[in-house]
Amino acid sequence: MFRQDGPIVKKSTEFAIKMIKYCDFLNARKQFVFSNQLLKSSTSIGANVFEAQYAESRLDFIHKMKIALKEANETRYWLTLCEKMEDLNVEKDSLKDLNEIMAILSRIIITSKKNLNQN
Repeated sequence: MFRQDGPIVKKSTEFAIKMIKYCDFLNARKQFVFSNQLLKSSTSIGANVFEAQYAESRLDFIHKMKIALKEANETRYWLTLCEKMEDLNVEKDSLKDLNEIMAILSRIIITSKKNLNQN
């Protein structure tokens, strides 16, 4: 349904790697709740984007992209909490990167819905 080398694939993969490294930092600080939740939600974004590549239908594709967007929103919540903790050193680019991912996912969903209605 979209290119395997497209921007959302690249950005979600790079973001997941960044979050895995950040979660290692959180684990070293014994912030296991933050680390576990953030690791699950942030890596789930890319997992759903990848899964959408093999969607059974356009509706299935849209559904998987919506799940990726929901996971991104949850990730934003956990990153915001980490940011509010003084000693957890969230990179400012992390939230910027996440907002870009969310914007791309939103555009994909909107465009896919329009294309679905045109067919």
